[in-house]
Amino acid sequence: MVTIGRGIVCECAGASACPDGSSNGTCSTQPGGYCFVAVEEVLDDAGLVVLERTAGCLPPDESGFMQCKSSQVPHQHPKVIECCEKDLCNRHLRPQLAEPPPSVPETPALLPTQAGPPVALVAVALGVALVAFLAAFWLLLRKRRGGCKRPPSPPAPAPLVDASSGSGSGLPLLVQRTVAKQIQMVESIGKGRYGEVWLARWRGEKVAVKVFFTTEEASWFRETEIYQTVLMRHENILGFIAADIKGTGSWTQMLLITDYHENGSLHDHLQAVVLDPPGLMAMAYSIVSGLAHLHMDIFGTKGKPAIAHRDIKSKNILVKRNGQCAIADFGLAVRYVAERHEVDIAPNTRVGTRRYMPPEVLDERLDVANFEAFKMADMYSLGLVLWEMCRRCATGDKAQYVEPYALPYHEWVPPDPSFEDMHAVVVQKGVRPPVPARWMGAEPLATLTTLMAECWHANPPVRLTALRVKKTLAKYHSDPAAKLV
Repeated sequence: MVTIGRGIVCECAGASACPDGSSNGTCSTQPGGYCFVAVEEVLDDAGLVVLERTAGCLPPDESGFMQCKSSQVPHQHPKVIECCEKDLCNRHLRPQLAEPPPSVPETPALLPTQAGPPVALVAVALGVALVAFLAAFWLLLRKRRGGCKRPPSPPAPAPLVDASSGSGSGLPLLVQRTVAKQIQMVESIGKGRYGEVWLARWRGEKVAVKVFFTTEEASWFRETEIYQTVLMRHENILGFIAADIKGTGSWTQMLLITDYHENGSLHDHLQAVVLDPPGLMAMAYSIVSGLAHLHMDIFGTKGKPAIAHRDIKSKNILVKRNGQCAIADFGLAVRYVAERHEVDIAPNTRVGTRRYMPPEVLDERLDVANFEAFKMADMYSLGLVLWEMCRRCATGDKAQYVEPYALPYHEWVPPDPSFEDMHAVVVQKGVRPPVPARWMGAEPLATLTTLMAECWHANPPVRLTALRVKKTLAKYHSDPAAKLV
């Protein structure tokens, strides 16, 4: 992709503002971004009120503009922020709180200095500031009348639903940073190639916190970017709460805060339970519903781009308390930008899970310029997940027939297969996971068997779409309120 324009260089100060976690330095914005300086009253370790100054970069979109104007609303702790749009311009910003604390003497600010600015310059600066304030106020008023409901940082903690941006993509950015500071880690519940997942508490509620390794910054950035997509929220996609980077000069934590599901991943759940046919279909329908929402383009003033996951597997699907599932882990996801007919691929060194890679990826034949190719790769992986689920669904009299849990291709490849292992089995030999005879004699396993065979077909254009699979499974879905889109 070609980047148009150039960002600006800003001073960054404060551990939470600098991208590398250093105490001060510089950062670069995206084109159209802002430099900022913020001053806030905080409590130090001794419990005394002190002024904390932070400086850094803000994004060029509406969220950055709203943060620049956040001083216009009351805060729980007094805070003021100023923004500018030139290289290193925030070195000269000195925002002042409306009511300074009593311990800060105001007299020195009133004393004349030999190098004081001319009266004319002060008058011009005040006039420009007044015009800018009136213009910003007019823009905010116009946006509210146009139906934009995105609030600035709230004056006090409120329930998550009230603090939502209204776009379906989580909390406003300023609120997200507040959330990250309020998180209380409880215990580690999982580790992976990207980092570690912790059970944590926020306002008395359980949440999951994904802590990325410092080497996985690209995965954190892409996953945060995907979750922030407008209209991304869906009951079968893991609920996003907040993202933030915390650290000092010696360490950095990249956090992704999401809903917590105590049943864990589908991979772990299938090893512990045996499914009945209704439970199997509820899970399968919810997974394909989430995938269909991802793959779907929603057109409008602020529509949703089509998204391909690129790492569908049972470990990246979580089981909710109601028996449905939610798709997680978007560190490898790609988006289709319809306006430019481009596939937005993040610069990420990670690859997908080799066991679930389709033949065209193993054979290095996937056309990265064709977004449909990524969607069809997702469908191949979905077919393998359906196979894992069918093995754990009991049939027969008193439901006594069920296979033990197993990963796809477990008979042919080692536990951690290489590209060469998978290529030899999937591409050269054309092997697919075996289908027990009992599946063909019992519904809905017979229907799922037919669907998974069409999903993992060697020829990508022959594979079913997520919406086609969703419509087929809807006939077996027990929820009468389920509607197709």
